[in-house]
Amino acid sequence: MADLVPIPLPLLLRRMFAEYQHEAKIFDLPKSKFFRGLPGLDLSVLFHGHRAATPLGPAAGPHGQLAQNIVLSWLGGSRIIELKTVQILDELKIPRPCIDAANVGYNVEWSQELKLEDSLREYVKAAMLLEVLKVSQLLGPDVPAATVFDMSAGYNLEGMRSGRVRAWIESMKDAAAIIDELRCGLPALFRDLPFPTRISDTISLSTFHGCPAGEIEGIVTFLLREMDCHVTVKLNPTLLGKPEVEHLLYEVLGYREIQLHPPAFENDLQFDEAIDLIPRLQRLAKAHGKHLSVKFCNTLVVKNHKGVFADELMYLSGPPLHPIALTLARKFRDRVDVPMSFSGGLDAHNVAAIVGMGFVPATTCTDLLRPGGYGRLLRYLENLGAEMRALGVTNVPDFVRRYRGTDNFSRYTWQRNQGVPRKIGSRLSLYDCITCDKCIPVCPNDANFTYDSEPRTIEYDNFELLPDRIRRVPGGTLRVVQARQFVNFADACNDCGNCDIFCPEAGAPNIAKARFFSSLDTYRKHAGANGFFIDWKSRTIYGTLEGESYLLAFGPETARFTTEFGVVDIRLSDHEVVGYTLPLAAGPQRVDLLPYLKLRLLYESFFSTRHANFVNAPLLPDTTYANHINN
Repeated sequence: MADLVPIPLPLLLRRMFAEYQHEAKIFDLPKSKFFRGLPGLDLSVLFHGHRAATPLGPAAGPHGQLAQNIVLSWLGGSRIIELKTVQILDELKIPRPCIDAANVGYNVEWSQELKLEDSLREYVKAAMLLEVLKVSQLLGPDVPAATVFDMSAGYNLEGMRSGRVRAWIESMKDAAAIIDELRCGLPALFRDLPFPTRISDTISLSTFHGCPAGEIEGIVTFLLREMDCHVTVKLNPTLLGKPEVEHLLYEVLGYREIQLHPPAFENDLQFDEAIDLIPRLQRLAKAHGKHLSVKFCNTLVVKNHKGVFADELMYLSGPPLHPIALTLARKFRDRVDVPMSFSGGLDAHNVAAIVGMGFVPATTCTDLLRPGGYGRLLRYLENLGAEMRALGVTNVPDFVRRYRGTDNFSRYTWQRNQGVPRKIGSRLSLYDCITCDKCIPVCPNDANFTYDSEPRTIEYDNFELLPDRIRRVPGGTLRVVQARQFVNFADACNDCGNCDIFCPEAGAPNIAKARFFSSLDTYRKHAGANGFFIDWKSRTIYGTLEGESYLLAFGPETARFTTEFGVVDIRLSDHEVVGYTLPLAAGPQRVDLLPYLKLRLLYESFFSTRHANFVNAPLLPDTTYANHINN
C-alpha cells in the first residue's frame, strides 16, 4: 500500500486501554518494558528551558511519525521526542523499501510521509494520548512524566516561510482548535480534560545536504524572530571533512564497501563557516529571549552499493555514524561553547557516555529498528541509572560533572557489525510461520500483530453450479497448524521493508500475511493480490486472494459468498452450498471453496476481542476505560 492512513483517536484510545487490561500490553509493547522511573534517581534534564523527565528520545524518523509510534516511544522512557521532519513538499514519492537496518543502517526516507495537516493532527493526537495516560495513572501514580515534543523541519527558507508551514508551526504552538475538535470523539471520562494546547515551541532545523550558510542563517533568524521558537541546528557529518570521514570509515572502522558522495562535502556547510555562524546565531537567540543549540548529527549521504533501494544515493546511520558524530562534536566543542544534542548510533551501551558528556537529548533511531524495537529503550535508562549509581550521584547534572568516561570506538567496526539476519529457506504464506515474533517489534508503526486461530484441518469439496443442479467435485484440504497467526494492518504500514529484513523466512510479512484495511475505499484501492476489510456493522468481510476479489456476508442462518462484483452468488451453511444465483446465459460455474474458508476463518478469528488490535478495535467496549480506572 505504502500510503499511511492515520488511525482515529477514539480507536487508538480504546485499543490502548483494552489491550492493557486484558494482555498487560499497549500497542504490543508489554508492560515489563514500560519505564516507570528508577528509584532514588532523578533523570530529568532541561531542554530549551523545558523540564523533561529523561534525556532520552527518538531521533526525527519513523518512531516520531504516527500517534501510536510516539506513545510507544514514551512508554519506553523517551521524554524528549523529536518529531518526524516536515517540509512544504509533503507529497513525496519515497522508494519502497526505504529502510535497511540489517547491520549498519541505511534509508532513503528523509521526510514525513503524511500531508502537513495530517502530521499536525498525529502530533496533537499523541500529546492527548500521553495526557490521558498521565491522568489515568495507567502506568502508576509516580511515573516521571514531564515530556517535551521537539518539532523538526526543513529544508530551505522559502519553504519555511510558506503559509502552510507557518500555519503548521503556529498550530503546534497553539493547538486549541484541533484539540477541541478531537475531544468530541473521546469518551465522557476524558472529554473535558484540560489538554495542554502548546504542543511544542522548540524546533530542530534539519539543514540536510547542500544547504549553504546564508540559507541556514536565514531560516534560524526567521524561526527566532517571526515564529518565536527555540531552535536546534542539526548539522551534517560532512562538516568533519572528507579526509577525516574517510580515515574514520576506512582506516579506523574498516568499512571499505561504503562509498562517499563527494558533492555532499563540497556543497554542505563547511566547518569554519559553522564556527563563525553558530555564535552569531546564539547572540541573536539571546537577544530574542530564546535558546539555541546544535545537534550532532544528521545521516551521512553515501552511494547505493547494496541494491536494496532504487535510488542512487542512500543515507547512512547506526554504528559507523557514531564515531563520526562524536569526533565532530568534540572538535566543534573545542571551538564553540554551545548546548549540544546527539544522534548517531546511540544504543543502550553508549547512552551513559553520551549523557555523561552533556548531550541533551540523546536520541536514537536505527537501534529501535532491530528486534526488540521500542522495548530496547528501557535498557538505555537502566544502564544510565547503573552508571549514575556507580558514581554515587542521583541526578543528571551531578553525573555530567563527575563523569570521566569515554566511548571506545572498537565496537563500531565493520568486523563487529558485518553480520546479517539469517534466512532459513522456507517461505511465508497466509497461515503459519515459525512464530519468531520479530516482525512485530521491528515495525515502528505497530502494523504487524498476532491473532488467535484455532488449529484445524478442513477437508472440503468444491462445487460446480449448473442451471438445474449442484454437482460436487474434488476439493482439497486447508490446514492451520498454529494457534498464533500473524497479520498486517495496511493503514499503518508504509512498506518500509524492515520486517522483511529481519524475518527468517522469505516473502515479507507485510506482503504474504493477511493485509487488513480500515475502510472499503482503501481496500479496493490498494488490496492488490492480498487484502481484506471487515465491515462489522453488516457482518461482511471483503477479501482479495491471489488477485481475485470475494465477499462473504453472514446472515442469521446462512452465509452469502460471491465474487465481489456478483459473477457468482452462493449461499452456504456448514460449508455446504444450499443456494446460488448464476448470471443470465452463464454456463456451468466452478466454485472453489478455499477462498470462502479463508475469509470465514479470518472473520471468526477477529470477531473475538480477547486480543485487542487495529482490526477489531471498533468492537471493543467503552467500559474498558472505567473498569481499569475504577480498579
